[in-house]
Amino acid sequence: MAADVKPHPHFLGIYWATIENGARKLATRNVAPGKTVYGERLVRYKRVEYRLWNPFRSKLAAAIIKGLKTVPIQPDHKVLYLGAASGTTASHVSDIVGEKGCVYCVEFAARAVRDLVDNVCEFRFNMSPVLMDARLPERYSRFVEKVDDIYCDVAQPEQAKVLADNADLFLKADGQIMLAVKAQSIDVAREPSEVFQQEISVLKARGFRVGEAVRLEPYDKAHVMIVAERQEN
Repeated sequence: MAADVKPHPHFLGIYWATIENGARKLATRNVAPGKTVYGERLVRYKRVEYRLWNPFRSKLAAAIIKGLKTVPIQPDHKVLYLGAASGTTASHVSDIVGEKGCVYCVEFAARAVRDLVDNVCEFRFNMSPVLMDARLPERYSRFVEKVDDIYCDVAQPEQAKVLADNADLFLKADGQIMLAVKAQSIDVAREPSEVFQQEISVLKARGFRVGEAVRLEPYDKAHVMIVAERQEN
């Protein structure tokens, strides 16, 4: 399908595609031409193939559409992705970092990793699957180098702690993090806003300066995307 594709005005490696009915959709340049990951539509512009990015399937896309001002992940970056599942959002991160970048995909569920390997990583040279528990980063420290960014989307009670523990081992001194907080995975009985503040407090206590916290409704209920960076000592 043909489309008119323009670079996003603020985020490198991310695009706006205007399709045949005039609708604007987020997109990323496909590093595995001809291959889809989750049934997304492929479009072409000036002989380059792009993948439309569904915000109902990706919290990162949802956050961008909801007005996120900062996306740390950029071309050529090395990214540690915690909770990669079967690779929906991780594959778009793969597109963004491109040929010179790398995405380390940590996932605990063996079936999800099998799907990730067979359907995604086999066709994407810049993705490295890691079948490990993100709560135990020391167990995969020999497989992961220092990274520019950490993206965390795990269904764990201590999501900010999981991210911070990984940052202690893997995040560069000037690195940034993105945390997709799932309030109901932490405490289903509490108000989501209270849970979000709790996780923000954990990040601050672990040495991060929180820049943004964007709610993801209507794309994801009781979720927020947090962007933070290490505070200077």
